[in-house]
Amino acid sequence: MHLDDSHFGTARPLPAPLDRSKPVWVAPMAGGPSSPAFVIAAASLGHFSQLAAGYKSAGAMIQEVDQVRKSGLELFGVNLFVPNPHPITADAYDAYANALRRTAHRLHYEGAPEKLREDDDDWEAKVAALVAEPVPVVSFTFGLPSATVIDALHSVGSVLIQTVTSTSEARQAEEAGVDVLAVQGYAAGGHSGIWNADALPADIPLAVLVEQVAAAVSLPFVAAGGVATSADVAALLCVGASAVGVGTAVLRATESGASPLHKAALADRRYTVTAITRAFTGRPARALVNQFVVDHDAASPSGYPALHHLTKPLRAAALAAGDASALNLWAGQRWETARDAPLASILAALVPDTTA
Repeated sequence: MHLDDSHFGTARPLPAPLDRSKPVWVAPMAGGPSSPAFVIAAASLGHFSQLAAGYKSAGAMIQEVDQVRKSGLELFGVNLFVPNPHPITADAYDAYANALRRTAHRLHYEGAPEKLREDDDDWEAKVAALVAEPVPVVSFTFGLPSATVIDALHSVGSVLIQTVTSTSEARQAEEAGVDVLAVQGYAAGGHSGIWNADALPADIPLAVLVEQVAAAVSLPFVAAGGVATSADVAALLCVGASAVGVGTAVLRATESGASPLHKAALADRRYTVTAITRAFTGRPARALVNQFVVDHDAASPSGYPALHHLTKPLRAAALAAGDASALNLWAGQRWETARDAPLASILAALVPDTTA
């Protein structure tokens, strides 16, 4: 797609080192895809990318940071899950655990259901580690960190990005003092960053959400969710985004740390639709509709991280058995366009040609 550079004049300037990135960023994807090798590959091509610290200990996070740091690249960040539990009653938890028994039997998983467990994803230790060993960029999802955390990370020179899904969240994030917003749309794959435990992201086009956020705040922002082509990227840059994030579009990349089972499912014609479901983790997340979603979506309560811990052994058993029907196949609405190709090829095709 050919666009004159003047089409991008409405974009707000990004702070360093983000201002040195190409306009397509690679979104952080927890659970394996955003491995150090994947982040290094994207950054070496000039695209901002982030390690996904969700579900890891602070020690494991720092080990991955060290691997990226040894590459000598500075165009990277770390994404954190902000503690924002969706409390669940013991009765609701037990009822869902009972509903999962048929799936467990099908997977030949004989372990007892996990006891109800709530945690903060090692939040305080991760923040302390990133203050002690600063990284260029830290981003947040699932909620807004405290002023104390924001001040501590700013004090060591980190640029802060906050995921938002509405104008209300955007305004609160700006007031809190973050530097950049990541505006996540309804079509995004994986977890929604929505803050309200009982809500779902609004079903509106990403370009419309971007225009609403642009009118509500003065911060620069990156737009993400369902981006599949260079035309998508160009359209979002034209309505004010300073950059555009992609996730599902690069999941099948050669360098992606996604499991071979997940990559294969994205190309499997048996899967014909995605849905936002709480079935896997108790938080709304968009996935390919497989048998697990069909069987358990209707009964799944709000309950994060308790349901994440409950279903984790079943998901591990499905992965070990090569059974995609019970795996959390995170995918955005445009998943069919994801290609099995080197990351360089995929990203080059997504960057609009700005020559006249």
